[in-house]
Amino acid sequence: MNFFHILLLGIVEGITEFLPISSTAHLIIASRLLELSQTEFLKSFQISIQLGAILAVVFLYRRSFFMNPTLLWKIFAAFIPTAVIGLLLYSVIKNIFFESITLILLTLLLGGVALIVFDLFHTEKKDAQAQLENISLPQAFLIGCFQSIAMVPGVSRAAASIIGGLFAGLNRKASIEFSFLLAVPTMLSATGLELLRNGTSFTQQEFLFLGIGLITSFFTAILAIKWLLHFIQIHSFILFGVYRMIVATVILLLFIL
Repeated sequence: MNFFHILLLGIVEGITEFLPISSTAHLIIASRLLELSQTEFLKSFQISIQLGAILAVVFLYRRSFFMNPTLLWKIFAAFIPTAVIGLLLYSVIKNIFFESITLILLTLLLGGVALIVFDLFHTEKKDAQAQLENISLPQAFLIGCFQSIAMVPGVSRAAASIIGGLFAGLNRKASIEFSFLLAVPTMLSATGLELLRNGTSFTQQEFLFLGIGLITSFFTAILAIKWLLHFIQIHSFILFGVYRMIVATVILLLFIL
């Protein structure tokens, strides 16, 4: 890996983390297209770099985190399913799921279909929950159960939690914003666990690469978050579903050829 690779992967992470298109799938696909060796550091980097994008959420939503303890409890309740499953399946996720490009492309494709179907048939009620403060603990926990599906690379944590929010009775904007906030404990825990288990084996250069990736993803994610909040005011999620299907099909053909 070199500086260009790190910069490119940081941009990919920042753009894709909060869009319903799977940042993990895009990082893995980008790494394969760049022909990077599938080292332990690269796998750790693909997990840990998400911290940069998560810090962008903390920066933009700092008032929600530091001035609303009631909302924090609901975020914690939503985080529980992912925390339990993540701890139980850590080795499977990293050493099997991350290694299977076929699985990743399949989930990317099927996730696109699911996103389109859900958007076409879901009707938002007039009384859909619009305020994050009014989300109930059962609603939060249900959203967390949906997010836990994203343990499989390619599913998209953002897509799963957004659909979970809509299914639980939130409106589009509230679903997306809760997905942003829920990403913080989820990705902080994933990054912390990864660094705790493998960080001691990183070289000084690898820590430098990780730092560059975090900074790049942080600033890129701020732009992506603001763009998404504007985009969903006038567009549906169907375009994201179509995009997922196109990317999965094209990459699959490239690998076959």
